[in-house]
Amino acid sequence: MWRCTRRGHLNGGRAAVAPSALAVHSLPDAELGSAPALDLNSYTVTPPIKPWPKRLFPKRLASMVSRQQNLDLALQIFDYAGKYHRGFSHNYDTYLSIIQRLSRARAFEPMESLLSQLRGSRIPCGENVFIFVIRNYGLAGKPRLALRTFLGIDGFGVQRSVRSLNTLLNALVQNKRFDLVHTIFKNSKTKFGVVPNVFTCNILIKALCRKNDVEGALKVLDEMPSMGMIPNVVTYTTVLGGYVSRGDMEGGKRVFSEILDRGWLPDATTYTILMDGYCRLGRLVDAIKVMDDMEEMGVEPNDVTYGVMIEAYCKEKKSGEARNLLDDMLEKKYVPSSVLCCRVIDVLCEQGKVDNAYELWKRLLHKNCMPDNEGKIWDAKKLFDEFEKGSIPSVLTYNTLIAGMCERGELCEAGKLWDDMVEKGHVPNAFTYNMLIKGFCELGNVDEGIRIFEEMVEKSCMPNQSTYYILIESLYNVGRVEEISRILSTAISCQSLDSDSWEFLVAKCIRNLDRGDGHVERVMSEISTF
Repeated sequence: MWRCTRRGHLNGGRAAVAPSALAVHSLPDAELGSAPALDLNSYTVTPPIKPWPKRLFPKRLASMVSRQQNLDLALQIFDYAGKYHRGFSHNYDTYLSIIQRLSRARAFEPMESLLSQLRGSRIPCGENVFIFVIRNYGLAGKPRLALRTFLGIDGFGVQRSVRSLNTLLNALVQNKRFDLVHTIFKNSKTKFGVVPNVFTCNILIKALCRKNDVEGALKVLDEMPSMGMIPNVVTYTTVLGGYVSRGDMEGGKRVFSEILDRGWLPDATTYTILMDGYCRLGRLVDAIKVMDDMEEMGVEPNDVTYGVMIEAYCKEKKSGEARNLLDDMLEKKYVPSSVLCCRVIDVLCEQGKVDNAYELWKRLLHKNCMPDNEGKIWDAKKLFDEFEKGSIPSVLTYNTLIAGMCERGELCEAGKLWDDMVEKGHVPNAFTYNMLIKGFCELGNVDEGIRIFEEMVEKSCMPNQSTYYILIESLYNVGRVEEISRILSTAISCQSLDSDSWEFLVAKCIRNLDRGDGHVERVMSEISTF
């Protein structure tokens, strides 16, 4: 029997519906010369996946398309089933499954091709497929295409509802097309046959607040009862956000009080908006009071609440409070962003709390909040390279990447980042030095670790307990305890041995009396002038 194959492909990262390509497997020339006319009914097409189900129903195909991770293969499965699986016909559910996949992946060209097929097929449709397309056009920054999709819904024999209207208005707000939101709202009944609901009014109020027209938002709020709608806590929270965004905290407090007067319990979002407004104005004490009130009312902070307050504490250089809130956030099972984590670490380093910064770094690595040892640091490095094209990275950014590379043992890459950091005019801090020292010592290159330590004190960067701990442990582990005096001599000569480090070293030496002969005496002779 003749055998044919079919191949689909992605063009430029986008899925494309490719026509079926038949490839006849080779036969000897003699056979080809004497072969009779081809019987096209004897052709078979190779399925895109094996095993291919013998019995196929639309529900099963929709599941296959949804579960398939490879977008191109999902498209081939859909195409093959409709063209080559005997007795199978697509329905609305199968089209919905593949169009969802394509729209989420921003593969809009093949998605539009399938929408055209769906319209031509006269298959009865639901509104959900258009809601997915409108939403993803909005997220992709294509408001005009979102509007075109909404206007074309009736061409499929589907009646628009308030769900697709609200999805469109949200997409327009996301893309700052605020005037268009008001125009569509006014014409929703007469032009589109859709009656707005309270959610539609909330979106309109959000659009007016985003364009700093709080007065217009209040007018809509006042008119809602005459439209048969009762404002809810989301309505008032949106207006509160409008006041806060323009820095009018008195107006925001009035709205907040009205929420309480109506007997509603503000949620975490409402409290967070108020706290963020105070933080933006530098009124940290007021923000803390709001957070205290929030907890007294039994409302749990969310991840955004924590982020707002941690950032505010960092801005005020209150590293201890920032770290405590970050710890609380982790205990509540929230995952902070890498940027927020690094912000706290940076403030700790600025205040000389490098030991705390290092401990926090290790904990965050364990919690998978930072670039880890499984390759994520390279993803971060790629982002860093892109970021560097547009602006000069901060010490914080360099520290994050250098520490991540050292944790991986990628010391060459860490060294390149170090050189680039210095070239850009940034001064490495104790955290940066400690990570490099630790990286070399863990690879057994203690001499390079000592050299970096000597450069550290020469550059007037104060070593701390972590620095000494790393070096002394490494020297003990390789049997070079006699060189501890060299480290102390360097530190003392540069006056970079503080009292905390001195107490740590004495305790360390006493605990390790049995690990070397005479090294304590040598240490004591070195520090006799301290």
